[in-house]
Amino acid sequence: MCGIYGSVGFTPDRSRIDIVEHRGPDGSGWELFESPAGPVALGHRRLAIIDLSDAGLQPMSDASSRYHLTFNGEIYNYIELREQLRAEGRVVTSDSDSEVLLQSYIAWGDACLERFRGMFAFIIWDASEKVLFAARDRFGIKPLYYAKTEHGLALGSEIKQFHGLPGLATRMNVARVHDFLASGISNHTGETMFEGIHQLRGGEALRVECGGRPLELEIRRWYPVRAQAIDISEADAGERFHALLTDAVRLHLRADVPVGSCLSGGLDSSSLVCLMTPMLARDGGSAVIAISACYAEKSVDEKPFMEAVVAKTGATPHYIYPKPEELLEIASDLTWHQDEPFGSTSIFAQWRVFEEAKRNGITVMIDGQGADEQLAGYHASFPYYINALLQGGHYGTLARTVLERNRYHGLPIMQQISALAPRVLPAKLAALVPKPAIKSHPQHDWLGGSAIKERGNPKGAVAVAEELLGLPAVHDIASLCMTLTYASNLAMLLHFEDRNSMAHSIEARVPFLDHPLVEFSLGLGNDHKIVGGDTKRVLRRAMAGVLPDAVLNRRDKLGFSTPEQIWLQGPMRPAMEAGVEKTLALYPELFDVEATRAYTREILDGTRPFETTLWRIVNLGIWGERFNVTL
Repeated sequence: MCGIYGSVGFTPDRSRIDIVEHRGPDGSGWELFESPAGPVALGHRRLAIIDLSDAGLQPMSDASSRYHLTFNGEIYNYIELREQLRAEGRVVTSDSDSEVLLQSYIAWGDACLERFRGMFAFIIWDASEKVLFAARDRFGIKPLYYAKTEHGLALGSEIKQFHGLPGLATRMNVARVHDFLASGISNHTGETMFEGIHQLRGGEALRVECGGRPLELEIRRWYPVRAQAIDISEADAGERFHALLTDAVRLHLRADVPVGSCLSGGLDSSSLVCLMTPMLARDGGSAVIAISACYAEKSVDEKPFMEAVVAKTGATPHYIYPKPEELLEIASDLTWHQDEPFGSTSIFAQWRVFEEAKRNGITVMIDGQGADEQLAGYHASFPYYINALLQGGHYGTLARTVLERNRYHGLPIMQQISALAPRVLPAKLAALVPKPAIKSHPQHDWLGGSAIKERGNPKGAVAVAEELLGLPAVHDIASLCMTLTYASNLAMLLHFEDRNSMAHSIEARVPFLDHPLVEFSLGLGNDHKIVGGDTKRVLRRAMAGVLPDAVLNRRDKLGFSTPEQIWLQGPMRPAMEAGVEKTLALYPELFDVEATRAYTREILDGTRPFETTLWRIVNLGIWGERFNVTL
């Protein structure tokens, strides 16, 4: 796990790689080359994970000095690929996965991408053909940004590496900021919230011929957005899922440094700790060090589930207790590391988990990102499931779902029946069903500023993302999982994970995103994902007997949540009020100022249902001030 930089045409500036020293404190490399399009620079900051010797230093060249690599990530199947390369007569001298990547590109060209199991973002300079090639892994686990002006092209691991480039202003991309403020979604297109700075999306590659000016970028999708339907029994699906996840965890444990795990107490992270434990024991390792965020507020505290996992596995627990005053102290620095504003204080909880891992000498952390998206783990998936039951006439299962959602999730039965009545009963009978009293709240056009009206995104964030990837609008569980995995949630969560881990010089690994597992999961039908009040049915089946029953049978959904409502309406209220005013002063053109103030008062007074929108408004101002972003 590292930081990378590459440029063509721009005057070489080593500070572009040194600004991300936190991504790679174990080594630094900088190489310059010539091309008809101008100087070529490759930079690298190393976090040593596999082969800790100098053989893993970068930029890395082949024996002929034709090809030069700067690489961020891990190729987990590097041992198997190394044997294939040697069988074909290629010389691979080190134990580094970086050398395997470089030799794979030399041997198989860009078709090598399809052979990799891993997370990666890399740049290769072909000094003979004067071609720059860059690529990003299938799901965008590792970041790769680029910016192009009349002066040249630059690529890097973090957005901050581009600030101050000739011809590039630090200006807001209003359409993407609109998406963020309105829906909390980011990283859902190739654009960022900075105008002129883009990202390769997961599964994309970039090629630039540097034989002259102007530079022309050829961007293609090397990993297609797809899902192939799989017809399989519940028992067989659980067995297959278990085998795929076990193999993914086995590969993700390959490292020459200490490996620990995030543990939220949910199904996903708990499954990983339970699978890691016997593998590490077989290799003569110590117990899994599991880092968890806990709270005194019982509504979000998952410590009992964490303790159940610890008791079953013998893991060594580290419990940390994030506090609101700590968030206020580091909010600016946290935003600087994230590069863009973030939508919830849960990012702070994750930050503290990685901070504790660093304090305990852990360099690699296993985390459970990705399972919810491919397995419909969010409770917002239920309307699509219920719609499928209605369309199929499965009224018995529908009744079971209503009862189990009441028992598992606390949803009142009459509230559910009232919502279903117009769809299952004749109009006269539906009118007789009592409707729960719903308190109405004032509607505020708080995002009604002139800049939003002129430069915002009227389509909505998810619609734009689906359109760019050629995905249909969400209409069932299958299309929902595709959108969450490829177009919306996942890319954003991976951004948060990468920045929070790398801020502490830690490599975060996500076994649920091993692509054979993802492709299997996305091909499964509804009945392997939601059944009655159960989410992630196939994972529960796969982990029966492996997870402690308390975790296997839990149905709530929290993750690394914080008691955000309690914090914002309580000890953080003055800071929230001041933060809203700062954002309104910085960017009045985005907002209806008075409507935003009224909305803020109602949220903080508790006179309307709590939403995370308030933090988004405040964090936008923190971001704008820290990076000096103009409209």
